[in-house]
Amino acid sequence: MKSRTWLLPVCFLGLMMLESCSRDFSTAPTDKQAREFTPLEKRLIESGNPFGFELFREIVRSEEDINVFISPFSASMALGMTLNGAAGTTETDMRGTLGFTGWDQDDVNASFRSIMELLLSADPATVMEIANSIWYRDDFSVLAEFISANQEYFDAEIRPSDFDSPDAPGIVNAWVSEKTHGRIPDIIDRINPATVMMLINALYFKGTWHYEFNTANTRDDFFRFPDGESAACKMMQQKATLSYMENDAFQAVELPYGNGRFAMTIFLPKPGHSHLDLAASLTIGNWQSWKAQFSSQELTLQLPKFKVEYEIRLNDVLSGLGMAVAFDPAGADFTSINPEGGLYISLVKQKTFVEVDEKGTEAAAVTVVVIDRTSAGPPEILMRVDRPFIFLIRETTSDAMLFMGKIVSVAG
Repeated sequence: MKSRTWLLPVCFLGLMMLESCSRDFSTAPTDKQAREFTPLEKRLIESGNPFGFELFREIVRSEEDINVFISPFSASMALGMTLNGAAGTTETDMRGTLGFTGWDQDDVNASFRSIMELLLSADPATVMEIANSIWYRDDFSVLAEFISANQEYFDAEIRPSDFDSPDAPGIVNAWVSEKTHGRIPDIIDRINPATVMMLINALYFKGTWHYEFNTANTRDDFFRFPDGESAACKMMQQKATLSYMENDAFQAVELPYGNGRFAMTIFLPKPGHSHLDLAASLTIGNWQSWKAQFSSQELTLQLPKFKVEYEIRLNDVLSGLGMAVAFDPAGADFTSINPEGGLYISLVKQKTFVEVDEKGTEAAAVTVVVIDRTSAGPPEILMRVDRPFIFLIRETTSDAMLFMGKIVSVAG
């Protein structure tokens, strides 16, 4: 269900937040807030952040012993595009899960459009790229309203395609690789015969620390695992005045990028406290409370260099958060994509990448929502004889077996 490769475990990596508190840095990043948030932007953040925290908590609960790195924003945007095609109970449950209960759909779309524009222009010194696309089977009819809404509000590329072509997965993956600067080279292995649509969000971030770590201060060190074992690592170090808070359970520090509009918040459990308990306590209420306690403090920070690649199938997590009907072939309602119905989400999958070093952070995420058709008929059968096999030669009227063979190797 999930796979990932990693070079260095981390206790807990704080999510990059869309909002930043007012900070008193020693050499303060300038122009942190170029303009006020619009009401729709504020509403999106207030609704979307609880979804992000809940998604993270649920994943950590099921992935206790491995690194986790997700993009709630990417997942929310891919599902936000999909929401334009939902109807009935499916729409209601998706809205509840994503935090959009009571929202008019035009406001949902407009808020995503607005926050995209804000993020893309927030910091000229930070690379922030967002790309959306909708791929659908070229003989599948899609309502014009669904297409136009996603084009207008999400800047979605619309790509009718021959899903049966052996080149189709490669074309989709090439788009993913391009939009993530090669950090996520693929998102799908193959396209099922029942698949009629894929909605994809790609997110790319590259930020330089406002206070870079001096490479001369990086030393060989060790990182301790929860079981008491340890592994060698490269430990960066700097002394700076940063936004910091602590309580009985953890220490926390905020590292700004560029002009300060983007930042990484790191939470470190104190001895005797678990990173799992800390992750479980990361609710929107606690975050708001903790955020207000940060203040400018001079400190020495030691932080390991690390790189993580992560992949997760989100079907079960999202079902548990309240939108199970969207994955139910018999119950899902996506008649706002195609009025004939018979559509359901067969897969929500996310792949991510993050690398942290002395200069800053590079991160990427791709989320794909795969829509399948229940009325697509029997699946295509493929028999690929590329391994040892048995064969017979017989006379068919009498069924006389003339020859029988076992082939374990062949010569070209």
